[in-house]
Amino acid sequence: MRRLARAVRPRLTRAARAAKPQVARWAQAVKPQVKRVTTVKTWQFTTGATAVGVALAAGVVTAAGPFDTTGQRTAERDVAAAQRDSGGADHGRNSGTSAGAPRPAPSAASVLEGLGVATGPAGGVKAAPNGGKDLAGILGPLLKDAGLGDRRAASVVDVTTGQRLYGQDSGRSLTPASTTKIATAVAALSALGADHRLTTRAAFEPDTNEVVLVGGGDPTLTARAKTGGWASLRALAERTAGELKKRGVTEVTLSYDTTLYAGDGLHPIGVNDNLAVVTPLMADEARTDGSTSGPAPRHTDPAAQATRSFAGFLKQHGITSTAPGPSKATSRADTLATVSSPPLSTLVERMLTHSDNDIAEALARHVAVAAGERADFKGAGTAMRAGLKNLGLPVKGAAFKDGSGLDRDDRLTADLLTALLAKAADPDLPALRPTLTGLPVAGFTGTLSARYGDGAAGVVRAKTGTLTGVNTLSGTAVTPSGRVLAFAFLASDTTDPGAAQTALDGMASAVAGCACR
Repeated sequence: MRRLARAVRPRLTRAARAAKPQVARWAQAVKPQVKRVTTVKTWQFTTGATAVGVALAAGVVTAAGPFDTTGQRTAERDVAAAQRDSGGADHGRNSGTSAGAPRPAPSAASVLEGLGVATGPAGGVKAAPNGGKDLAGILGPLLKDAGLGDRRAASVVDVTTGQRLYGQDSGRSLTPASTTKIATAVAALSALGADHRLTTRAAFEPDTNEVVLVGGGDPTLTARAKTGGWASLRALAERTAGELKKRGVTEVTLSYDTTLYAGDGLHPIGVNDNLAVVTPLMADEARTDGSTSGPAPRHTDPAAQATRSFAGFLKQHGITSTAPGPSKATSRADTLATVSSPPLSTLVERMLTHSDNDIAEALARHVAVAAGERADFKGAGTAMRAGLKNLGLPVKGAAFKDGSGLDRDDRLTADLLTALLAKAADPDLPALRPTLTGLPVAGFTGTLSARYGDGAAGVVRAKTGTLTGVNTLSGTAVTPSGRVLAFAFLASDTTDPGAAQTALDGMASAVAGCACR
């Protein structure tokens, strides 16, 4: 099945539209049979899920947006307008963005819509009148797996009704690791909106011939020649040089402004290849090895490095500059040029699909800025918690020490994670939907591309979380009857990450195979 899935993946997008009616008719035909399934283990699920997984995978992948060979939605690349026209939303700090801001890239429809399953309001969790017994019989024994360590918690919720179908220590606060990014996504989308863009600008102080590169908190700003649709530092330099020449200026003092954020940008875990120093100005996430994702060595001063690259690009267009240093653009400064990120919906999807820590920390800072909190780790945590509470989410026991989940002092409950996913499915809150569409698809994309080869490929979408002694998994699963369930499994004090991952995957597969009604 794994080889088959890999072989047909490039054809799924083309085939999905034509196959959707047949898939629907087939699902109705087999519905009586799948209802008889009452228990499942990963190996038992394989046979039943093979047909369901492959058939629904086409619908899932298409519904979530076409994917390219890297596992990213092709819609993410549809942001060229951001490079052709300045503009977009900002934080009101003299960004100089134009009124004619580019429209956001098309957002993919969610898996829920793609499968024709209605979604409903959620956030609070109610006891289920039925269905819970089925999951208790399945998940209870699986949750006792020794691979899950000494402390574990679980929650399963129907996203349509908000009913809790299963809970085991679901209100217990545990270290969530990277599943924290689900909370970061909801907080950022709620505070800023799915269309929000992050803007980097070049400001000019005419009295001193100083050009100030003002960081707008866009971690996806790139200095590469091939931008992939992200904001281009090269384009910003070219436009800046053109505006300077119009003023008859060819020599400038070059500075950079990182005052959008506050405090020390070094994460509490210290220097680490998993993320750069948190600063509102960086290019290519300050990576030194040319990589685009995953752990990598980073420049020690991302803002200075980005500005040096900017100086090199200015020189290519006939503008010479001094060695850059820190400064702050004044209110008198003229904006010469701007470049804007893709919309926040795209950034959230990339953050979740690839578990991007740099994007996560940037979004947490932007939540703080929007809330009027100090834009440091503490202020971001305060703003995130307050924002989620305002959405009516159960934040009791939650503690946000960062936006990425790398801090071991983060605390979330399984109840909060499932409530976040259910809230993101609320049709009255469409701005939150990228929280669902960004989740990796089991067996197909992101951090789940190599998992579920023998299980619920295509019908589970989930965010993984891994730290030493901590393994977590939270996402959504589509049952054989088409019911969409949100789940969260947290395990601490684990000693064998491989065994823990296998146990978590088995529980997610069990949820996907449940005959819950």
